Amino acid sequence: MSLKFLVVDDSVTMRRIVVNSLHNLGYEDIVEAGDGREALIKLSADDTINFVITDWNMPVLSGLELIKAIRSDDKTASMPVLMVTTRGVKEDIIEALKARVNNYVVKPFTPQILREKIDQILATVAS
Repeated sequence: MSLKFLVVDDSVTMRRIVVNSLHNLGYEDIVEAGDGREALIKLSADDTINFVITDWNMPVLSGLELIKAIRSDDKTASMPVLMVTTRGVKEDIIEALKARVNNYVVKPFTPQILREKIDQILATVAS
């Protein structure tokens, strides 16, 4: 399966880090959004996007709200979503899992951790 990522973060620097990490892992097809609302617009306009990596803390529409919106739309309900965030307390992780995020990474992270989480999600989605 060819992956097209949507990287959602209000921090341009953080998006750069995630995009560069994905490039280093061999992924080239990447779209970016600065908040959850922009992400939903891009998802509705581009049906080739098939993997979302999102931050939690963003203006307009948070990563958690974005996940809930993705899960509530039949077109995107089963799309893999990885949350990459500074929010590492157990309650936040549980809240994200309840929203049906596929996996969770606490910043800072290494490209290796990103690869492991993506691979874990893909193994689950494929089975």
